Amino acid sequence: MKEDIFDVVNDRDEVIGQEKRSLVHKKGLKHRAVHILIFNSSGELFLQKRSMSKDVSPGCWDSSCCGHVDSGETYEAAAVRELDEELGLKNVQASELALLFKINAREQTGEEFVHVHRLEHEGPFELHPREIDEGRWFTIAEVNRLIVEKPEEVAASFRHIWKKYKNHSSRKDAKAQRKP
Repeated sequence: MKEDIFDVVNDRDEVIGQEKRSLVHKKGLKHRAVHILIFNSSGELFLQKRSMSKDVSPGCWDSSCCGHVDSGETYEAAAVRELDEELGLKNVQASELALLFKINAREQTGEEFVHVHRLEHEGPFELHPREIDEGRWFTIAEVNRLIVEKPEEVAASFRHIWKKYKNHSSRKDAKAQRKP
């Protein structure tokens, strides 16, 4: 099986080269990833439980959909591709994804620059068995409780993203309340 090639980036998320996936992770090189948070009309968040065969955070709960940006690919194209590959969503357009925020590469993200998107969708999903062991809808309270009570069952990158998401949402709500 051919190994994925990623763009290696500098501290400003500018491409400085390409490298095989295994070497990017082994050397701790900065690279790019996407995470998509999928909410249904009831406000529940779909989380995936990563396959036990994954090299990072096996068996842990994670964002609805996530993956690396391949060399030469945009963040948006990677998000659309990952939705298809992981969840079987074949007709999602990049315009349906709302960019919530960006995270700079750091230890908590595995040295990945991350674009976090939001998607409204009701499912159902076709979970890719090599990527995902299971998936289910969680209320916001359940997500918060899972992270506090069982942090070892949640991928470190998602814990970091969720903390930023909660801060982002509370600032957005406060701003909306100040508008006349």
